[in-house]
Amino acid sequence: MSDDTDMPQRDVIDLGSSASAEPEAAAQAAKPERKDPDLPPAEIERITHDVIAALKTVHDPEIPSDIYELGLIYQVDLEAEGLLKVEMTLTAPGCPVAGEMPVWVKDACETVDGVERADVSLTFDPPWTPDRMSDEARLMLNML
Repeated sequence: MSDDTDMPQRDVIDLGSSASAEPEAAAQAAKPERKDPDLPPAEIERITHDVIAALKTVHDPEIPSDIYELGLIYQVDLEAEGLLKVEMTLTAPGCPVAGEMPVWVKDACETVDGVERADVSLTFDPPWTPDRMSDEARLMLNML
């Protein structure tokens, strides 16, 4: 297991911008925006790091990569009182774990200190494509 310094420096906490269909923007998941003015920047950074780590524990059972590196996370909003809203997709609408994966994401995010509750919603707009995957996922899947 790699230490925290090896963690990708992509932002995940996005509290207001819409998800982009552009591959580079998709690979960054989302840009941070604070909706809770009571949280200091260092706390936002810590929660961002911990949410990324939590998301990386959730894997698509049919693809040997985590959902974060696959680009399945479109937007993450941290709102007041520790409410974390996650907008995600699946690799295909007919994914066999469509009913389970959002629960896995919710459970993983709720382990993060500072997240009191996570709400996870699925979207297929825009549809997921392999362009959303990080270089790490591409390497794991021999797509580089």
